Amino acid sequence: MKRLEDASNVARELRQRLQKVGNLGPRRERHQSLVAAFIRLSELVQGIADREFHHIHADEISPTQKAGNALLLSLAQTVAASWDSGFSNTEPLPPAAFQQLYALGQAGSITTKQAEGYAFYALYPESYIAAARQSGLGTDTTVIGIRSIGAGLAALVAAGLGAPPAITIRPSGHPFDRQLVLGPKLSRHLLEREGAFAVVDEGPGLSGSSFNCVADWLVRHGIAEKRIHFFPSHFGDLGPQAQEAHRQRWAKAPKHHVSFDALVLDAAEPAQSLESWIASAVGPLTAPLRDISGGNWRDLKAPAEVPADPAMEKRKFLAETKGGKWLAKFSGNGDAGQNKLALAQALGDAGFLPQPMFLACGFLLMPWLEGQTASGQTLPPGRLIDYLAFRSNLPPQGGGASLGELFEAAIYNIGQRYGENAATSLRTALGNPERFHPIPCCTDNRIHAWEWHLKDGQWFKFDSLDHHAAHDLVGCQDIAWDLAGAAVELDLCFQDRDQLATALAERIGRSIEPDFVAASELCYLGFQIGLWSMARDRNNRQEFARIDRQLRRYGQRLLANGVQIT
Repeated sequence: MKRLEDASNVARELRQRLQKVGNLGPRRERHQSLVAAFIRLSELVQGIADREFHHIHADEISPTQKAGNALLLSLAQTVAASWDSGFSNTEPLPPAAFQQLYALGQAGSITTKQAEGYAFYALYPESYIAAARQSGLGTDTTVIGIRSIGAGLAALVAAGLGAPPAITIRPSGHPFDRQLVLGPKLSRHLLEREGAFAVVDEGPGLSGSSFNCVADWLVRHGIAEKRIHFFPSHFGDLGPQAQEAHRQRWAKAPKHHVSFDALVLDAAEPAQSLESWIASAVGPLTAPLRDISGGNWRDLKAPAEVPADPAMEKRKFLAETKGGKWLAKFSGNGDAGQNKLALAQALGDAGFLPQPMFLACGFLLMPWLEGQTASGQTLPPGRLIDYLAFRSNLPPQGGGASLGELFEAAIYNIGQRYGENAATSLRTALGNPERFHPIPCCTDNRIHAWEWHLKDGQWFKFDSLDHHAAHDLVGCQDIAWDLAGAAVELDLCFQDRDQLATALAERIGRSIEPDFVAASELCYLGFQIGLWSMARDRNNRQEFARIDRQLRRYGQRLLANGVQIT
């Protein structure tokens, strides 16, 4: 997610955050606030560097970037000291930090980008510090961060190595064939350096071209391959779009990574372990944490035929104590987790979720509820209207796709799945998106039947915190999106769907056009068909039957809506 921001506002916000951190005592909450400030600072530094890149069409050394990278390193060192001490370190923040923030605030309008690994994929800043310490590299290492998220990750590696502040670069060009454009001062700086080069980023993804374009540039300018080390977020191979030469390099090159499991599940220090964070809130665990990620939750609370896409699921665990069972789910490091906690509290106050217990270093803890799902049960229409009305009053958290983008995405997905004739049929059925005027809110975006649970006569809506801010196109939409999703997922006939829309409109005091709901349903179906088609491509045969059943159901609903898919 990209945001257009004013650097002075971000710098002012960071000064307030750091002052708050300085007033907190030695506990985990201080560390969480410190990490959140570090992530936000990395967005500011990234935004300033990208602004300068777009101005001169190259990466280059500048006083502002040097100041930003130095401040990032200083804060990374503070994060490391806090983590190493089991959150007991309260070393004051460097006084110069506040002066440096003032200088960074003069950069003007910038575009910042949410660091996806921190928000979605249980990427912990501390894991890069640990990887650096285990790498065997020296203090003379030149650390190169690949923006966006690499701006902060590189500072963490530099802190772990005791190296000078990192530099950051922005690869450009085709996603599968990235290239570097470096200015003369930065080029000279790199080529004059002795020692190893640490190239730092999240990933690699489909091609690994961002990592490899840095290595390509270094090798082309006389740097030996053996001096180049990679710091990725996983030890997996390059994706299917990788060049063969890059694939061969990746197989041989030294790579340094510490996994989430090694960092917080198997932590040597109790204060750094997820189990101890949970126990501090609900008491000692009576059994080992049970990993219910990757579709394993189906063994506990959902029909076996429910489909899953394990690669895209957040990490989640079941904890058992004498007092009951608890769900610990990754909700995001930094502001992402805090936003989910606030939403969970609001949903808890309204009776749609159990009240959350606490947020610990990205994991949200709440009571586990045993109960029946709406698969095979009838969710009362009044409860659904209550829930949709409540969501319609939640202000949007972040952006969302325009209707035009949703229309085009649906048409593309249907064309990929069913062919050009089906895409043309859908385009005709959708018409012109400009005839509608949506009012975005914090939609749920996942009204699947198996997400509703009945316990002691009360219906609860699970998995209601993440999908308005997921790593996909949709984002926050008009409440008609959730209404359409409910019609599809709860198998409502069109008459019941329209009656639901009328009742919801009366409840929230605004019109919801039937034509808008119908178009939203078509877009919802297009999105879900694209989502599950991609999920099918990356999963094994064991999951195929479940996913194919879901895709057939969506296809039948498209036919019922008059879209010709055969």
